[in-house]
Amino acid sequence: MLNFEELKEYLDEKAEKYNNAEFIENDPIQIPHRFSLRQDIEIAGFLSATISWGNRKSIIKSAEKMLDIMGNSPYDFVLNYSEKDLQGIKDKSIHRTFNGEDFSYFIKQFNKIYKKNDSLENLFMIEEDSETNFLHPIERFRTQFLETEKHRSHKHVSSPYKNSSSKRIVMFLRWMVRKDKKGVDFGIWKNIDQKYLSIPLDVHTGNISRQLGLISRTQNDWKTVEELDEIVRKLDINDPAKYDFALFGLGVTKELL
Repeated sequence: MLNFEELKEYLDEKAEKYNNAEFIENDPIQIPHRFSLRQDIEIAGFLSATISWGNRKSIIKSAEKMLDIMGNSPYDFVLNYSEKDLQGIKDKSIHRTFNGEDFSYFIKQFNKIYKKNDSLENLFMIEEDSETNFLHPIERFRTQFLETEKHRSHKHVSSPYKNSSSKRIVMFLRWMVRKDKKGVDFGIWKNIDQKYLSIPLDVHTGNISRQLGLISRTQNDWKTVEELDEIVRKLDINDPAKYDFALFGLGVTKELL
């Protein structure tokens, strides 16, 4: 087993290796990278992150289907759709269990939010005196985005309060918040410090983290996200989420030590 210094050196090297423009090509992050308007990036990013489970090629294909439906102008579509537009979406299949009904619900909720906010960033603000990660901001976002009326789409925005790792929202937050000069993450949310970010935890990052001795818990849940937080913030207090590139890259290439 590597000692702390060796582990840091190893993971820094892997993060550096995988955090580059080539990463974009095969990753769902390529979808929001097609846009320059902040709101387009947010909407395309949130939708792509929401359907990010399964094969990456099929995720990208499904995300492109959503872009096509929105005329490749997500923000304009969200603000100006007609009821007829939504009726036409409801019967479509989009991606696995995320269907046309879910997609049209998301569009309606985006419309409500963007009528009151110029950015989704407003809904994820950290209360810096009392919060160390996005546990509460994700839940506050869910409350505003999903509202109180029950709908089948609620299952697509998972809750850390129910101990979900909330992998897809955590990944979306990395895209929006994390700032560096590598060109993968956008860093367009200027009012949230990236030191609060966590690593999106799924089967692959969980398994690699266990093999490296970063975590001991066997479930991939929010408690494990916080366990991983603890160690990656010791490795880099200012940019803990960069290690997502290392763990993801190691998971895809199977090139562990």
